[in-house]
Amino acid sequence: MDDVEITDVNDEDSPFRVEKPPNNQDLSSLSLLAVPASTAGELLSQYGWYLLAVTVVVYLLLQQLSKRRSRQSASSSAQQTLQDAALVAKRQEGMEAARMKMQEELDAKADIFREKQRQQEEEKRRQKIEIWDSMQQGRSYKGNAKPSQTTEEASSSTTASKPKSDKKPLRSADYNPLTGQGGSSCAWRPGRRAPSSGG
Repeated sequence: MDDVEITDVNDEDSPFRVEKPPNNQDLSSLSLLAVPASTAGELLSQYGWYLLAVTVVVYLLLQQLSKRRSRQSASSSAQQTLQDAALVAKRQEGMEAARMKMQEELDAKADIFREKQRQQEEEKRRQKIEIWDSMQQGRSYKGNAKPSQTTEEASSSTTASKPKSDKKPLRSADYNPLTGQGGSSCAWRPGRRAPSSGG
């Protein structure tokens, strides 16, 4: 073949004009993208197994780190649980001590109450014995007066035993309200025995 020379004539008068294609940026970006894709393909073909091994190692490291974190959180939660258990145990011991103290106070009060009850029963038994003895001897007995009061009254009556003769009696000795004697204007009279009027 013969060498053909093409000359570019930029003659505006010539009927044949060659126009240059417009500079298209889209096509240039495609050409730039094609170069890295081919480079990535070359890298994968040459170092693919190495890249796969590195990816697996990174994945395993991430798994180990997550396990270690879960162990640390489990140990910290276990430690927190132990602290909570110790706190709950302390609270329960405090509540038990308070219950024991309250129970001891209640037991002491119950003992005092039982002792008082026993003394009252003993006093009642003694009074019944005194009543029985006085009835056997033919004397009357004041059941309302307690022995401690009777001893105090006896001691006070012996120290200050003055006759009270300066007071006048309220009624004369011959006063009887049922018979109407004794000089009072009021007297009891039986009702009339009249037939009842009815129909």
